[in-house]
Amino acid sequence: MKEFDYIIIGGGCAGLSLAYELEIHNKLKDKMLAIIEPRLEYQKDKTWSFWKTTNHNFDDCIKKSWQNFSINIPNKTNYLKCTSYPYQSIDSGLYYEKINSKLNHNTNIFFFKDLNEINSNNSFIFNSVPSIEKDYNNLWQHFCGVEIETQKDFFDDEIFNLMDFDCEQRESVHFFYTLPYSKTKALVETTWLSKMNDNSQKDYDHQIKNYIENHLNLKDYKTTYKEEGAIPLFYPSYKEEKNKINIGTAGGMTRLSTGYTFLNIQEHSKYIRENIENISKAKKFEINKKYQFLDDIFLRVLEKNPEIMPDIFFKMFESSPKTVIKFLSNKSNNLEDLSIILKMPKWTFVKALFK
Repeated sequence: MKEFDYIIIGGGCAGLSLAYELEIHNKLKDKMLAIIEPRLEYQKDKTWSFWKTTNHNFDDCIKKSWQNFSINIPNKTNYLKCTSYPYQSIDSGLYYEKINSKLNHNTNIFFFKDLNEINSNNSFIFNSVPSIEKDYNNLWQHFCGVEIETQKDFFDDEIFNLMDFDCEQRESVHFFYTLPYSKTKALVETTWLSKMNDNSQKDYDHQIKNYIENHLNLKDYKTTYKEEGAIPLFYPSYKEEKNKINIGTAGGMTRLSTGYTFLNIQEHSKYIRENIENISKAKKFEINKKYQFLDDIFLRVLEKNPEIMPDIFFKMFESSPKTVIKFLSNKSNNLEDLSIILKMPKWTFVKALFK
């Protein structure tokens, strides 16, 4: 059986981002890398969107970016703008094509379907597969989105809708999210922040059809693409192991209050690349403890008081959009954190703090 210097378990966003980061900086020269990924081929299956608060390697995979956005609750809409940090949407198909075309030029990089196909005894392992499949008693961000196309101009592609809470809540937190890629094409997504054990929330197709036809008032359209996903709003359990680092969601790179993961993955990949020669001795990379603390309180409030969350999200964005974006992207200072905290219902959050 072949032996490898490095093994990446999971050839998704985290695994491929790390492999690409190592490859473009010549850290795989004279090294053998195995990527464990069961899929037979890569096709577009996800859309990753985020505010660009730091540079990354995938500007050429951006489908669209925006400076203007809105957030809605019943009878109220807040129109916002941030020129400092554009909101970007990455097409996973372009991302997979870019990375794999680069990795395929290195004859020391191999793909396998199963870890059992190789000898991993002397390898350093980067694992991106979390052990959470059956943990449905915690909060998740679960969603379904469709890309639709119209024959006539319909969308304003200069502004996207970040959260539209003017929809059925079903005793949870529910919103729609619309990214207009052009005047005739858009991604429309239904998103829930709730436990996954309530199947009544998973009639995604009906929710989206009803929203498009009765809320957006769009009748003549066709669906060209569909995606579904679920992001855990909790940290996966894991045990420390010698010569192994967890990456991606498995490594705690998901911001729990938002589900944002992509840029955290890129920063973690850069950190690993910078320390690859002594990676077994490198300090653990993690999201700042203050965000972990604040997110924990935020999610306690969300779980106990879902009915107030639309107003909380709406009020949060009454602060400077730039400040809120920095906070949601792990880039805010303490004064900026305080300005957002002061927008929150204080007694509700104090009770959650001492739960």
